Amino acid sequence: MKVVYFAIIGLFISGCSSFNYDKADSPTPLVSVPTFVPRPKIALVLGSGGPRGFAHIGVMKILEESGIEYDLVVGSSVGSLIGAFWSAGYTASEIDELSKQGDPFTVFDFSLFADRGWIHGQRLQDYVNDKLGNRTIESLPRKFIAVATRIQDKQPVFFHTGNLGVAVRASSAVSKVFSPVGINGIEYEDGDESLPVAVRAARQAGATYIIAVDVTPFASTAPPNTSQSRIDRALIRRKRVDPELKDADFVIQPDIGFNTSPTSDFFTKARVAGEVAARESLPSLLVALKNKFTTTTLLQ
Repeated sequence: MKVVYFAIIGLFISGCSSFNYDKADSPTPLVSVPTFVPRPKIALVLGSGGPRGFAHIGVMKILEESGIEYDLVVGSSVGSLIGAFWSAGYTASEIDELSKQGDPFTVFDFSLFADRGWIHGQRLQDYVNDKLGNRTIESLPRKFIAVATRIQDKQPVFFHTGNLGVAVRASSAVSKVFSPVGINGIEYEDGDESLPVAVRAARQAGATYIIAVDVTPFASTAPPNTSQSRIDRALIRRKRVDPELKDADFVIQPDIGFNTSPTSDFFTKARVAGEVAARESLPSLLVALKNKFTTTTLLQ
């Protein structure tokens, strides 16, 4: 019994120990993004939103089908996960098919012993790196920026170099759900906590035209029985999102409703909502792009 007791204590201690990544390929956190060379022409900014992020896939599928090519994706939280696969060369349709495989245990390592949460995050990191060939962000064929939040001062930071899986893990580390992610002794959490839709990162990178996809719910759409705390969280998130959207050239906001559910039915609903919103926006977007650029080669 003593052996079992000490084994459990050891598991608890090791499970609750903080995670810190300090290898040579550690992602470099930047408080601003340097101008990329060459400058991106069209950037797609994908916002945070958990299961609501499946709407991003729907939007990307319609943009892909219409021939609109973007050369930079900026992602917060779930947007960073989707952006990571795009940056590695996946098409929207391929990301869609991949999203239908497996279950939450494929990317989430649930544990009572997780550090300040109930999901470690190691499985998400390994999933990204294993699927995408353990490459660094800067070695990928497409430009990508992941957004996270520095816990000590709630400062948004941007990763465009270093270990891709660690960057996505940091960007997706939902407070009190995922364990915080240490990188060279500094802890980071979900990009949603500071910059849910990081238009500024695309602008700083030098993008000529920025399309932002916002899946944040509006408090005004909350059902009558919604708790005040949930409404307050939605209001706080909108205060972070709306100033960023003002600096975007075009905004797509899929109508997903207020409530969220981690179920296949909801994933389908969100994906379809993204497709519908993108199709409705497409005529205006094509005109705007034509007016912005003197050549139509980007749309071919």
